[in-house]
Amino acid sequence: MKSSSSSSSLSSPTSSSSWFSGIVRVRNGKPGTPRNQATPIAGDRIVSVNSKERMKGVLFKYGPKPAQVAFRTGYFQQQVIFIGGLTDGFLATEYLEPLSVALENEKWSLVQLLLSSSYSGYGISSLQQAPVSDREYRATLPETASMIDLASTMINEGRGMDLMPREANPDAPITAYRYHSLCAYMGDDDMFSSDLTDDQLRLRLGHMSNTPCQVIFSMADEYVPEYVDKKALVDRLCKALGGAEKVEVEWGNHSLSNRVEEAVQAIIDFVNREGPKGWDDPWN
Repeated sequence: MKSSSSSSSLSSPTSSSSWFSGIVRVRNGKPGTPRNQATPIAGDRIVSVNSKERMKGVLFKYGPKPAQVAFRTGYFQQQVIFIGGLTDGFLATEYLEPLSVALENEKWSLVQLLLSSSYSGYGISSLQQAPVSDREYRATLPETASMIDLASTMINEGRGMDLMPREANPDAPITAYRYHSLCAYMGDDDMFSSDLTDDQLRLRLGHMSNTPCQVIFSMADEYVPEYVDKKALVDRLCKALGGAEKVEVEWGNHSLSNRVEEAVQAIIDFVNREGPKGWDDPWN
């Protein structure tokens, strides 16, 4: 996870409670409405929400920009803030709903943020990456080498903020700078590659050495090339972070959708052990 920006400009979430799946805003309903009953919104339109895919909380703005929206479950001063990786937004992983329940039991709230780089915005915004090397994964794709050359040329010509051809990144528009950042050796977003030296990793991650950290590593991550020694890599990442706690999830995939319980338990254990006591509400 990445640290959030300063809370000095954040507004208090004074909006009403909402039932949430994707984004479903509900008018004031009657107490005792069954959880699996369709809820009327926007006139006569009916939205049916699976009770296993909705979370009760507050959807609120935390800044002036349109993308600066957050969703909070639980009403506690202590907060766990979830910031997803590339293409992620609300409900990015399957462990978020059970995590919110587990955190409420411990009197913690879960806050999910939207950033300008959420969803398809990652290609034209600032850095955002989960702890897996996009460069090493992209290096397995046939078009990457030529596209790195093109991005370098565009940057040298002063066109770093221009968009790359669609074939460079079919999922979302991406600028030459952003493509180079993700895909080039020692690009600005090259933070977790296995071929970086210990000094290079420490230079990129060492600023976290005074902050309690936990690295949960999926040992069967489909985005980590097979040639990478995952056990050695996670050891080196933890060392570069100043001695971070290591959790290896055997057979876990990239999003840990097949190891939900293990992911939730690891996070709860870490929060209980290392979490701050008595922090002020960051949204107030």
